[in-house]
Amino acid sequence: MAQQTLTRGTVKRRTRLPRRLALLMRPELPSLAQEIIDEVRRSIPEYGRPLKGPYVEALRIGVERALTDFVDRVANPLAPRERHHETYRRLGRFEAQEGRTLDTLQAALRIGAQVAWRRIMKVGPRRRVSPEVMAQLADALFAYIDELAALALEGYLDARPDGEAEAHRRRLLELLLRPAASPRVLAEAAEKAGWTIPDEVTVVVAPPGARYVRAALDEDVLADLTATQPFLVVPGKATRERRRSLLRVLPDGQLVIGLTVPPSGVVDSLRWARCALRLVEDGVLGDTPVTDCEEHLITLWLLSDQALIDQLAARHLGDMDDLTCRQRERLLETLRAWLTTRGSANDIAAELGIHPQTVRYRMRQVESTLGDRLADSDARFAIEAVLRAMRLRERAGAAAGGASRRDGDAPRKPSPDDNRSFTDRRNMSN
Repeated sequence: MAQQTLTRGTVKRRTRLPRRLALLMRPELPSLAQEIIDEVRRSIPEYGRPLKGPYVEALRIGVERALTDFVDRVANPLAPRERHHETYRRLGRFEAQEGRTLDTLQAALRIGAQVAWRRIMKVGPRRRVSPEVMAQLADALFAYIDELAALALEGYLDARPDGEAEAHRRRLLELLLRPAASPRVLAEAAEKAGWTIPDEVTVVVAPPGARYVRAALDEDVLADLTATQPFLVVPGKATRERRRSLLRVLPDGQLVIGLTVPPSGVVDSLRWARCALRLVEDGVLGDTPVTDCEEHLITLWLLSDQALIDQLAARHLGDMDDLTCRQRERLLETLRAWLTTRGSANDIAAELGIHPQTVRYRMRQVESTLGDRLADSDARFAIEAVLRAMRLRERAGAAAGGASRRDGDAPRKPSPDDNRSFTDRRNMSN
């Protein structure tokens, strides 16, 4: 029940979405429900049985009620949900009574989330939903799927007499995700779970839908492997031996190791690790079997709120909006080199492969355009942060373009958006 309370609270905080979204989503529900059912039946053998079987009927009811409940929640976040919640508890009890694990149901939830998000990505831009609202909608959707998984687990554990130990570990994991949990309550939960509270812990996250081998999990590791984004809490630092162990649990790799923190900092380590995973998926960070947040702190900081970086860019570099795209690129390239090297015109010219006189000419243009901002230490710092963030975004764009060409797609044609100024892009997103 604690998981339900925690997750439900998270959903309420994250889903303060424009209510008009409910009007956009409702017409999509019948076809989306059928698309999810078809995809689940293709992917999971248990649901591929005759159309009148109990598995298929449970799937149909679960999908339709989940979609309706999610849209109702967008339309009215305060409406009662208990009837829908009981549906997913019953599904969990059904799995336990049939003598199965929850893996099949959890896999169906993950597939449903993926199909729903594909539809959102298709319909959202067409209906002029801003990138910020799309990001909020993604957070709300995946948090909602986590809630459904938690409700199914509730029902599953209620129906299994041997689920008490697992329930205690899940309860402990939930408490670690609550910064306000008292040390006494945490200690009692740890004792019931048979887990010694360490001085430090490290959170590890895996991509949505990651394949896992539960039997390979170390006894001292707390894990939610069936969440939309699986994560683990590891005592102490993630040593080399521990990393090898984690790759046995999650053999597909692309793991992200968060920062090592006191137990009270688990929620922060999880947030940073999930942010890093998004940057891995976007191509900003390298796609290696294991990515360590500790090696990318500046990048995580700069890209933790891209909308805010756009605001800083508009405030400090908006005076360049009247320049052509090519002029702006050249001036920003020279300004970036000047800010990061603080070298002479000759040094900057050598780095950029241009003549020193060109550097001087460009810097005079920059100073003329930006006025006295470069003499103000706060403005200068903000401009450097913006330019570094822009460079990281360009790296992600180059990685995405390269992947597209490797997959056999034609190179992307230039878009009118490429020449839009910072202010143009900001206004389009509002």
